[in-house]
Amino acid sequence: MITTACSQTTVSKQESDPHSFHGNIGAAAYRIDVPAHWNGTLFLYSHGYVAPGSVGQAQGAPTTQASDWLQNNRYAAAGSAYSSSGWALEDAFKDQIALLDYFTKHVGKPKRVIAWGVSLGGIITAGLVQLYPNRFAAAMPLCGVLAGGIATWNTELDAAYAFKTLLAPSSALQLVHITDGAANLQLAEQIFNAAVATPRGRARLAMVGALIDLPGWFDPTQPEPAAADFVAQAQAQATWESRVDFPFAFQYRADIEARAGGNPSWNSGVDYGRLLQSAPGRNEVTALYSVAGLDVNADIRALDAGATIKADPAAASYLNRYISFDGNLSVPMLSMHTTGDGLVIPPNESAYGQVVGGAGKQDMLRQVFVHRAGHCAFTTAETIAAFQVLVKRLDTGRWDGAALQPEALNAAASSLGASANQIFGRTFDPSFITFQPAAYPRPFAKGSAIPA
Repeated sequence: MITTACSQTTVSKQESDPHSFHGNIGAAAYRIDVPAHWNGTLFLYSHGYVAPGSVGQAQGAPTTQASDWLQNNRYAAAGSAYSSSGWALEDAFKDQIALLDYFTKHVGKPKRVIAWGVSLGGIITAGLVQLYPNRFAAAMPLCGVLAGGIATWNTELDAAYAFKTLLAPSSALQLVHITDGAANLQLAEQIFNAAVATPRGRARLAMVGALIDLPGWFDPTQPEPAAADFVAQAQAQATWESRVDFPFAFQYRADIEARAGGNPSWNSGVDYGRLLQSAPGRNEVTALYSVAGLDVNADIRALDAGATIKADPAAASYLNRYISFDGNLSVPMLSMHTTGDGLVIPPNESAYGQVVGGAGKQDMLRQVFVHRAGHCAFTTAETIAAFQVLVKRLDTGRWDGAALQPEALNAAASSLGASANQIFGRTFDPSFITFQPAAYPRPFAKGSAIPA
């Protein structure tokens, strides 16, 4: 294996030895892995969210096993660490295209490039094929933020707003124009700890979760709570809120506001009663409110009455550019999501499917689901099983409907062996399932009007 810090060597795909390159293009670190006898296909990987101020790592794949599988099957892999952290889409798009150009110059022009990525890397993947359709042959976003930037941060605002309005309306908790993210998060955690200790607080936390379709399942090593086990579901939602979602709602929003030059989100005119009625968790909220002696309608009235937050137009326009989706999908895309994802909720898939269908490009898109709690909680085997379906679509020019069935995907994942089906330190059965996520709570397609 040849490793160079910043190689200028051109590598032919006929080379008999694998090569690995790493270095920097501007401020962005990169990694390139070229297998022996490269087959001409490049997987361009986009990594997930890195907390503002932290340093991301350049990766060519989400796991070592996935990287090894690509190498063993003669696929090249490359990935950028991006020039910045946080909501780094503007930089990521430029950095990934710069890496693709570098690869073409120093390794060779790929026969085809497949964009793929996880979480924030999923929205980057979908953004790359929207912005640069001629550079890619296919795309595979995993647990992707496919509702787009405006929809995502509007939904995050809904949760933060409901949390403050129902549990600490007179507190100093900041929802927008956050001045000290760390202190703001600490205050939110204090409010949460007081709320979760009482039945009334737990009921209202369930309302917060229902408004943004948080799943009632957190731990993938434990069975999913029963459909009528509202207490267990509420506990899982509260765990998603406090351990996973709160940093985005109350701290990392400061990063997007700094990038955008203001607040890009709004809730003016939102009908929170309508959101609750369309939420899968509405029966849970009703039951828990009844036990706690609370009036659901009174809380909805309070939410509707105070929904007056407006976006700064220039900031909303920034977030619309980085990025909202127009649905004009010109290459095959296979997306994958877990059913119990409380950070990037499964309705992201509904939002993306809706805009793609609206553009008449539905034949380009297929979506598969793994029945498991967790964000991006896929085994390497499940990821490879989906890979193989997407590559077959490219090779044949059509989707293999039989191969997309859960039974076939599970069999393909099982055939890769127990070690490839491990995650969280244990072996899982492959868990593809037929699943239809709920509608996204507050969708926003590119071209939609931003309220004044």
